[in-house]
Amino acid sequence: MLIPHFQMLARYNTLANSRLYEVCARLSDAERKRVRPAFFKSIHGTLNHIMVGDRIWLTRFERREIPSTGLDAILYEDFDELRAARTSEDERIESFASGLNEGFLGGSIQYRNNQGKIYTDPVDLLVAHFFNHQTHHRGQIHDMLTQTEIAPPVLDMHRVIRP
Repeated sequence: MLIPHFQMLARYNTLANSRLYEVCARLSDAERKRVRPAFFKSIHGTLNHIMVGDRIWLTRFERREIPSTGLDAILYEDFDELRAARTSEDERIESFASGLNEGFLGGSIQYRNNQGKIYTDPVDLLVAHFFNHQTHHRGQIHDMLTQTEIAPPVLDMHRVIRP
């Protein structure tokens, strides 16, 4: 039962990111990068953080290691480049979800976190965390958008994935 659920979350991720980036594109670069009371300091910083997290987890799911950039790395200074990379990453996430199988989800993954600690966790928990992490930080961006003149988009899952 988890496979269709994770596939739905992958689709939601793509659609929610599309809505979020469409609204963020209406902000000036200065407004997106304005320092705010947020963990990753700005809308732009938080958008980059989601990308960092997605790349880390997808690489771990491929049973590879990725060099740490730091969780607050700005992978893309230019918003249009970040948006294009987001679109590609969301395609990669949907492809990953479409290839899920019970054998993979029933396994575990050993990985090193950014502090150098080694963990071994069940894959199904890590995939759930992967999607929850995205939603958590999109919520922070949603809040930061309320601090601008641009209204945040509706991101409620049942409204986003509705045909």
